[in-house]
Amino acid sequence: MDAPISVDKFRFLVYRFKERLWVKPLTFCVLSIAAVFTAKIADGLPIAEHLPVIDQASVEALLSIMASSMLVIATFSAGTMVNAYASASRSSTPRSVSLLIADDVSQNALSTFVGAFIFSVVALTTAKNAFFADAGVFLLFVLTGIVFAVVILTFIRWVDSVARLGRVGSTVKKVEDAASKAIHHRINNPRLAGTIPPNINALVEQGAQPIFTDEIGYVQLVDIPKAHTWASNNNARVHIQVLPGDFVTPDKPLAYIESNAATGQQLKHGAITASKGTLISAFNIGDERSFEADPRFGLIVLAEIGARALSPSVNDPGTAISIIGSYTRLLTYWSRKENNNVNHSEKKDSQHSDKNKQLEKYTNVTVPKLNTADMFNDAFTPIARDGANMIEVSVQLLKSLEALSKLPDEDVSVNAINTAKSTYKRSLKKLSFEDDIATLEKHYFLK
Repeated sequence: MDAPISVDKFRFLVYRFKERLWVKPLTFCVLSIAAVFTAKIADGLPIAEHLPVIDQASVEALLSIMASSMLVIATFSAGTMVNAYASASRSSTPRSVSLLIADDVSQNALSTFVGAFIFSVVALTTAKNAFFADAGVFLLFVLTGIVFAVVILTFIRWVDSVARLGRVGSTVKKVEDAASKAIHHRINNPRLAGTIPPNINALVEQGAQPIFTDEIGYVQLVDIPKAHTWASNNNARVHIQVLPGDFVTPDKPLAYIESNAATGQQLKHGAITASKGTLISAFNIGDERSFEADPRFGLIVLAEIGARALSPSVNDPGTAISIIGSYTRLLTYWSRKENNNVNHSEKKDSQHSDKNKQLEKYTNVTVPKLNTADMFNDAFTPIARDGANMIEVSVQLLKSLEALSKLPDEDVSVNAINTAKSTYKRSLKKLSFEDDIATLEKHYFLK
């Protein structure tokens, strides 16, 4: 029996919940209320008469201090976070704000402060109404002490984090980390664990049927296990045509459906129409791209930050140079991908071929590979264009591309060389000072 939800779908939903700022505070509020009423349990335990007696007035005093201070701190932390989001939107790019919202340190801090406020209010109210006996008061005192310790530790950690929240350097690091996670996931799931697509034009001539969506937006997730299950139940193969990050419209096919001739059954158009809704639901489409399953989106957001840094109003080539370093790390990591030359499998040894087969878990679904040329274009073109007149940026680009061109992955190496050629041409047209041109020539490695 198939799992009710795939691992990829679960990861996608978890990531979506992390972007909702209310989820953790609500969870902490529920836990805080539960903790207060847990103290009542101590009154009915046999050990209750052996517990120390705590003056209830002292506990109420502690709770009053917490109640009066936590709301102020929670309000302050929320205001600080909102200011950081606005700052990040202005100084880097609005596309990075979702990563700041999902930041665990900030969410945990806000949640802890709100949870401590709710705990203190509920505990103070119950204590003043004689809800607890001596044992309950003692346990409430212990819980209050624990909450105080958690609040202090959280505040210290949050102060260290809030100093960098919304800064360009911190935002670049968060975007790079998000892109790295997406690349790591794609490396472990080449073609999203689907198989190599056939010649689609030939399949269309043979009667493969396209499926479309009425929505307009970006593909955020393709649930390959769900598509595989649908194909198995309908004696068909599904040939996916879009990847996470692609922009889709009602006239663009999401996939083609090929009947399985080996079963002796042909899919009728009516059968497709009746069940295509299930298959279409495997494609999550939204107004914005998502970092979670889209490696290219992280590269694009970094490029936006770099392009803004190179604008005349900002004039910050240092940030662009830092982002070029991020690209070098990310694309070097991408060069370690499995199944690089999957279309030339005859050149691979049997051990590597067996490994590739293990990675293709969903044999009824074919998926196009992520295009490395598109990744290089997303990453380097905006910075090469806007920084062409800055010799320091052009030199750093050429150094990065030279390093990438020497990697053993032919796919990455070829694209690095092609990008270096275009970068050199752009800079040569923009630079006018002779010494800058000489420096550019010195660092151009394709001579």
